[in-house]
Amino acid sequence: MRDVIVLGSGPAGLTAAIYTCRENLKTLVIAGNQPGGQLMLTMDVENYPGFPEPIPGPELMDRMKAQAERVGVEFINGEAISVDFSKRPFKVTVQDQIFEARSIIVATGASAKTLGLASEEKLRGKGVSYCATCDGYFFKGREVAVVGGGDTAVEEALFLTGLARKIFLVHRREVLRASRILQKKAFENKKIEFVWNSVVDEILGDQQVRGLRLRNVKSGNLSEIECEGVFIAVGYLPNTAIFKGQLELDAGGFVVTRNRTETSVEGVFAAGDVCDPKYRQAVTAAGSGCKAAIDVGRFLKSR
Repeated sequence: MRDVIVLGSGPAGLTAAIYTCRENLKTLVIAGNQPGGQLMLTMDVENYPGFPEPIPGPELMDRMKAQAERVGVEFINGEAISVDFSKRPFKVTVQDQIFEARSIIVATGASAKTLGLASEEKLRGKGVSYCATCDGYFFKGREVAVVGGGDTAVEEALFLTGLARKIFLVHRREVLRASRILQKKAFENKKIEFVWNSVVDEILGDQQVRGLRLRNVKSGNLSEIECEGVFIAVGYLPNTAIFKGQLELDAGGFVVTRNRTETSVEGVFAAGDVCDPKYRQAVTAAGSGCKAAIDVGRFLKSR
């Protein structure tokens, strides 16, 4: 029996585990299908406080895990395949093992939707990014592309206008899905060039992105544009499949929280991108992990 089981090992999960373990709560982290979270796919992190020099995402997560292990956090490598939050103690199944805990912190994060291209996978972290706020600085003064047509894509493009020399906004339709106010801002910005009715056929480059091969969805014609970075902004999927029917989720599948980090089930808390479709930053995830840990401590003490 553990006091706390933390589902996920990104910034939110590891921060939460460090706090709960230091509060003398027996803590188990179930690392998940991508130990370390999305930062494991980030080439350099320049905006995490305390690191004056850029630090590779995997190294930052290794340091967080080492800190958690030093204070006594227990780790299980593997992915939770089911949970039972119907009564306490809560149960979490990993492969053929069942773990029990008096409380749960859900920090399973979210995954960026991909284009599903082999070239995308090959150049991930070498010019292919899923977060302009995270990686935009590396393309200062350069030409980049953003793929998508919703609010996220247009927000990414607008953010990049403060850094990049030019932004190609590639969209499969001839009208944007973004809100009208965002569309107005984008159309008025001379740095943004719209490429309509087009999808990415291939991301070009060997060790670094050098351009895109596009296919017009109406004519089928292929064309190429030169760019040094491409930001895929076709949406995020919260990793919440196993919580359907167990926790309240919003229309996008994100865990609904109230009163700080509490979920719809008493004793189950959530932190990080799994309940945050807006900010999606390492530092905000870590901060919410801290909040969840404090809320867990108060919950257990009250009982």
